[in-house]
Formats: sequence, structure tokens, C-alpha cells
Amino acid sequence: MINVIGQISDVDRTVGSRTLPAGQARVSTVSQTYDTSLDDLWDACTSAERIPRWFLPISGDLTLHGRYQLEGNAGGTVERCDPPHSFTATWEYGDEVSWIEVRLTPAGDGRSRFTLDHVAHVDDQRWLEFGPGAVGVGWDMGLLGLASHLAADGSGVLPSQAAAWLGTDEARRFITLSSERWAEASIAAGTPVDEARAAQARTTAAYTGVPAS
Repeated sequence: MINVIGQISDVDRTVGSRTLPAGQARVSTVSQTYDTSLDDLWDACTSAERIPRWFLPISGDLTLHGRYQLEGNAGGTVERCDPPHSFTATWEYGDEVSWIEVRLTPAGDGRSRFTLDHVAHVDDQRWLEFGPGAVGVGWDMGLLGLASHLAADGSGVLPSQAAAWLGTDEARRFITLSSERWAEASIAAGTPVDEARAAQARTTAAYTGVPAS
């Protein structure tokens, strides 16, 4: 079991933009503070042995300029690495390339903060249809996995439980709330409310399999 409201509330979400050489890109940022040291959080995020314990099985070379592959998901190249503070990598899925930038910072009292920017060129039609929740809900589930992995009380959802958990009312509640919060972040970034809420409904339906009402 997880504290759905607590986990959703512990995560900060923002939506912005960035100008890249190839043009304007959209940035979805997700952040959470964990009860662990900076070195331990770095190890959890960069160790080929630990990543599958909270995210997905991973193969490849997890060093600077090395290529990685997440099982059934994205792969890419590690472009920059500054242990234990930050790394950037391409995020290649199908024929689309985006980027992830991870920053780890001390948060006091032995705690550490994880921040991830997902930087992507997204065409206006797809953005109108799904908004930031298209990737944001997935990253929320990733942060849930990391929180579960680092939890001292054994609570949360582990990768071995994820498939079964996704079929539960608890998971649908989590996805629904995550989608709502991403819509709120989109509205705060200037998206008209009706557009953001319509994209929220479509994103929630896509993740839960429950048609939007």
C-alpha cells in the first residue's frame, strides 16, 4: 500500500520551455526530496544493480558517452556526468529523441532532493491533445518507485508488483491525481484552463484505459 495523497503532494511539478539549436522545446520538471544521503541517492539513480529495483531493467554502459537501454522503454547516450550532483542523457524512444537532465542537491538533515527535467520538441497538436501529463504521469510513477525503494518502512510499490498494482483502484487514483497536478502545472505556465483540463482527461484515459466521460 502507498499513501497516494502523500506521494502526489510530495512531488513538485513545473512546465516551461527552452530554446535549443533545433528550435523551441518544452520542459517538464519533476522533483522530490528523499530521506537519504546525496551519495546514496546518486547510487540509486546511476547503479545498474539498483535502477531495476525501482525503475526498469537496464543494460549498456552507464558511463560518460556510454549508451544505455531501459527494457521495453527508452535508450540513449550519457552526455554529461558530474557525480554525485548531476547527469544528462538523450532519451530515445522509437524515432523520437528528447533529453533528461537529473540534478541531485542536499536538502538538509541528511535528506537529498531529486530533480529531473524532460526536454522535448513536441508538436503543437500533440501538446494540445495530451499536455505535459503524457510524460509527466510516467515520471510520477518513476518517483513513486524511487520513494518505495528508499522507504525505510517497506511501503510503496516495487517493480515486481507494478503490473498487478496498475490494475488496482489505488493505481487509478494515483494516475488521476498525477494527471490533475500536471494540468495545474500547465495552467500555471499559461495554458488556457479548458485546454489543460481537456488534455488532462485524455491523458488520464490513456494511462488508465478508462474512457474520459
